[in-house]
Amino acid sequence: MLSLFQRKRSRPTASLPSAGDKEKGLMRPESVASLLSTARRQKLLEHIWQRTSLSRKHFASLFLAPLQRYAELVQQFPASEAHHHAYPGGMLDHGLEIVAYALKLRQSYLLPSGTTPEDQVVQAEAWTAAIAYAALLHDIGKIAVDLHVEHADGSIWHPWHGPLARPYRFRYRPDREYRLHSAATGLLYRQVLDGEILDWLSTFPPLWSALLYVLAGQYEHAGVLGELVIQADRASVAQALGGDPARAMTAPKQALQRKLLDGLRYLLKEELKLNQPQASDGWLTQDSLWLVSKTVSDKLRAHLLAQGIDGIPANNTAVFNVLQDHGMLQPTIDGKAIWRATITSDTGWSHSFTLLRLAPALIWEGDERPEPFTGIVAVELEPKNEASPSPPTDTRAVSPAAAAPAPPAADSVDALLALLGTSDAEPPPQRPEVEPPAATGIDDPPAPSQANDSMLPPAPVLPSTENGGNSREPPSGEHFMAWLRQCVQSRKLIINDAKALVHTVADTAFLVSPGVFQRYAQEHPHTATLAKQDEVADWQWVQKRFEKLHLHRKQVNGLNIWTCEVTGPRKSRRLHGYLLADPRHLFEELPPNNPYLQLRVDG
Repeated sequence: MLSLFQRKRSRPTASLPSAGDKEKGLMRPESVASLLSTARRQKLLEHIWQRTSLSRKHFASLFLAPLQRYAELVQQFPASEAHHHAYPGGMLDHGLEIVAYALKLRQSYLLPSGTTPEDQVVQAEAWTAAIAYAALLHDIGKIAVDLHVEHADGSIWHPWHGPLARPYRFRYRPDREYRLHSAATGLLYRQVLDGEILDWLSTFPPLWSALLYVLAGQYEHAGVLGELVIQADRASVAQALGGDPARAMTAPKQALQRKLLDGLRYLLKEELKLNQPQASDGWLTQDSLWLVSKTVSDKLRAHLLAQGIDGIPANNTAVFNVLQDHGMLQPTIDGKAIWRATITSDTGWSHSFTLLRLAPALIWEGDERPEPFTGIVAVELEPKNEASPSPPTDTRAVSPAAAAPAPPAADSVDALLALLGTSDAEPPPQRPEVEPPAATGIDDPPAPSQANDSMLPPAPVLPSTENGGNSREPPSGEHFMAWLRQCVQSRKLIINDAKALVHTVADTAFLVSPGVFQRYAQEHPHTATLAKQDEVADWQWVQKRFEKLHLHRKQVNGLNIWTCEVTGPRKSRRLHGYLLADPRHLFEELPPNNPYLQLRVDG
């Protein structure tokens, strides 16, 4: 296959390093034939060809030639320093994998959507090619901005000048800027895609726009093409980190992976305690990060809600499902998120916990990783697995220096190829069913919770304010009002909407109960500790502190709670809540009353 296409441009001949070069740690630029000759890469190329439904000759010009040029350019560079595919040749492996995954996903789509079947047939080949190119090039900017590459004489190599022709060495730039590589793709895609290919793709305007958006790193504007690249990248990364590529490929669209990761990284840096001699929030061993499941779930949800991200599940099981859907958790042998293990420290302290298990490379890169735990994390086996048990896992850290990830083993290749070969008629793996939450929106029946477990697109992150943005202040009635005022003014909480927790009625503010108090308690988990002392639910504790402020208007019969009749486009129902005596406690300027709500006065 590799001999079917020869580049039109002449390529410089790679020079062989001398014995002295090897002693200096120099690497030799390899030919395309050598780079793509491994059994694994040949199998990936074969799978890519099978997904294109093209003749060998046509495949060579449209797909194999760009893949060859990509291989020649990335050589033996890793895809990351200490994350996924962090080994020599990792970038080439990642590039081939993501193309294979993307073309597998592409087979489930009729593109472009919204047009006639005849037009879809005409454009099918172009869309298939563009998806492959977008996937292949999504990380290529890394070799331009993340790596410092130099020749034996110290002269710097820049990839926009063409492939390496002399022995070289490289290192990662310590001051590299995360995500800059997406913007740097434009420097290099002409090294991979020739003018004829670009001329051809530019004749399909919607496709051309989507491809340019992906190459500029603006996936949010690239429609289905951008979504396919994101899902394929997720699958390849999950495979490299020991996750589940099938689940990663079928993860929900508009996933919260980045927000979840950022939230976990923030918590581990600022709030969670690791490797303590006694009680701790988590333990880092050589190969795993073990986090106490409930503590981390509560704090992660609170952090994301405080950042203005809606749609965070209030149920811990749902949070675990979301983390698994994004390939972030390492499952048990039964495919579950929760591990049970006994932690024993060097001081003799020991305790059993329910834990989440993550790959440390998801959280830290390079030298940022803390020293590993010097005690023991012994995994407990479930009784139902005793028929074929494995011994408890002793993950005692032996050395603080973790070895670099190795290239995928043969069985990993088989798993990848088995996934790629899955029949198109086979239904994709389904996410475990999660009991839907009860909502108190205008068009929904009344229920005790305002939580919404559906994963909505994240709201923009809003800056905190002095009045209500400090989530570290102790919960209180005053803090609840400051938080509510900040949320409304910053539009983190929308008013007068079908799912709103705050409405304007009778020329004042109407606070939906218990939903608004439950939302506060979710963002401030410490409320549960205070509520436990009073033997009430967390939201009831907040509600009582609010009542003690005497900011609400009572009915003539002395009742605190008011009822609103709600008439929506499809049904009528009731909302219950508090009326503020003075709307200026919440609004600087009172919005118009919600026309769908009518206040009831009980005698």
